[in-house]
Amino acid sequence: MAPDRPQKLFSEVQAGKFKPVYYFSGSEDYRIVEAEKFVARQFLPDRQLTTNFRRFNARTTKCTDLLAELAVFPLLGDRQVFGVTSFQSYKPTEVDRVLKLIGQADPNRIIVLSSPSSKTPKKSSVFLKKVAAVAQWVEFNKLSPQEVRGAAARKFAQADIPIGQDALTLLVELVAGNRGALEVEVNKLLSYKDGEGEVGIEDVRRVCTGFQVYSVFELADFVVGGDRRGVLHQVKRLVADGNSPTGILYFLGQHFVSLYLVKNGRRLEPYRRWLEPRFRSQAARYPNDRLERMIESIALADADCRKGRLKPEMLLEQLVLELT
Repeated sequence: MAPDRPQKLFSEVQAGKFKPVYYFSGSEDYRIVEAEKFVARQFLPDRQLTTNFRRFNARTTKCTDLLAELAVFPLLGDRQVFGVTSFQSYKPTEVDRVLKLIGQADPNRIIVLSSPSSKTPKKSSVFLKKVAAVAQWVEFNKLSPQEVRGAAARKFAQADIPIGQDALTLLVELVAGNRGALEVEVNKLLSYKDGEGEVGIEDVRRVCTGFQVYSVFELADFVVGGDRRGVLHQVKRLVADGNSPTGILYFLGQHFVSLYLVKNGRRLEPYRRWLEPRFRSQAARYPNDRLERMIESIALADADCRKGRLKPEMLLEQLVLELT
């Protein structure tokens, strides 16, 4: 049992070939939401899109209420699209009832079931086996660095605004495979430049909110190199740029967990694997027990930050000096 790729879904839908039931899952929430909208727009005539495309959240919608909605088939000549998010939150018996009802295909109705990335069911789960038996399962994961680079380059070319290769490389790093972030950051850069010259690396540093991820790499470089002055300077710069201490701690924690995983031969999530060479060079400077203590220290500092025992900025500075 393997999921279909988004490319197959899009080519079929564009050709007018629809399935009565879909199930969307994966690590990329933005792509899941956009795919649901795409199916609805392609299936429904313009005049029916606002009235006949209905969305429900299984976390807040009783199963009996959803069943009542799905039991009403469209009038002759009308079409319907139902989107049901967080479908995995229903009880197994409720899932069975819904699947039994929607298994009765109707050429004038499409139902799109989905799960958010944080609740993606295991591929070996009973739930997924049941759903895949009724629905076309499509998995939406993070874009590869090559896909991000190509998509960004096309958008800048379409807008007739050049972007430098160094700037494009940094943008790819910041987006980290997130399609939604790609759309937002490219649009921000296009608006910022407004047709005036080439997008450079300083433009990306200045405009893109994802730059905090890149800055944490620089912060970790100072930590690894034992540069206490550089560490404090980078922390003050991040806070001055509007990043919260808890946010910096979150990214710093992710960073050192990645170092530990790479050092011990574990693969990172697919959308972060292209960063492994950079993690590996930093991880080589530490023994395992030191990395474990650093990760624990970051977690404790984060807990103290949230409890308000000391000013968050002071806790952050104390932590990074301790790590260095």
